[in-house]
Amino acid sequence: MRALSIAATGMSAQQLNVEVIANNIANINTTGYKRSRAEFTDLLYQVERMQGIPAQSPDDIVPEGAQLGLGTRLSAIRLINVQGPLAETGNQLDLAINGPGWFQVLGPEGEILYTRSGAFNTDAAGQIVTSDGYPVEPALTVPAGTTGIEITETGEVFAKLEGQADLVAVGQITLSSFTNSAGLNALGGNLFQATEASGPAVNGVPGTISFGNIRQGYLENSNVDPIRDITELISAQRAYEMNSKVIQAADDMAGVVSKGIR
Repeated sequence: MRALSIAATGMSAQQLNVEVIANNIANINTTGYKRSRAEFTDLLYQVERMQGIPAQSPDDIVPEGAQLGLGTRLSAIRLINVQGPLAETGNQLDLAINGPGWFQVLGPEGEILYTRSGAFNTDAAGQIVTSDGYPVEPALTVPAGTTGIEITETGEVFAKLEGQADLVAVGQITLSSFTNSAGLNALGGNLFQATEASGPAVNGVPGTISFGNIRQGYLENSNVDPIRDITELISAQRAYEMNSKVIQAADDMAGVVSKGIR
């Protein structure tokens, strides 16, 4: 019976939906994490009766046909790139983007990668890097003897040196934006890679058009809403159960039919 395979696609879809929600909940405390949403589309339709064909009267046509859908499938797992809440940390190298934009970092193979996580530090050479040691781009190196770092909302980085009253300019943080940020390729470790779907990166200075401000001493929390995700989890579980009941009903009907034939 077709009902068995149709309901099976529904169960498979809801299982994947639960897995997406589970990943959201697992990353509820991941800095800069953007929640995902599974999106589905219907499958092919089998035509039982075509609409628009001539009816019994030569001057009339069949106004509507009969098409049976064959189930559902995954169409996309969409990245919901909505601003997460900012949390004050007091750490001078913790940076949050208040608004659109992505930090640029240099990947392990020399490629430019992108992140919303601004939990930065300095390495042994004084270069500002991510928690995994990837340098921020453009490169920013804090001079020896620095006792404090000040970063403006427009991304200008200054160092306060021991014994000097004036601040020393270190460099400028720039941000990147994309025409379609949902098309970025997630690599894990809070890192993303540009793709043909996302379009090329457009770089600019924080605080200008299309770019948010830099907030020093803050981090952007995950934008996962636990109430929403738990509600969606319950809904997905109920949908899975309903599809399983369809399979049970179809199996019972098949059993009745087979007994009648015997």
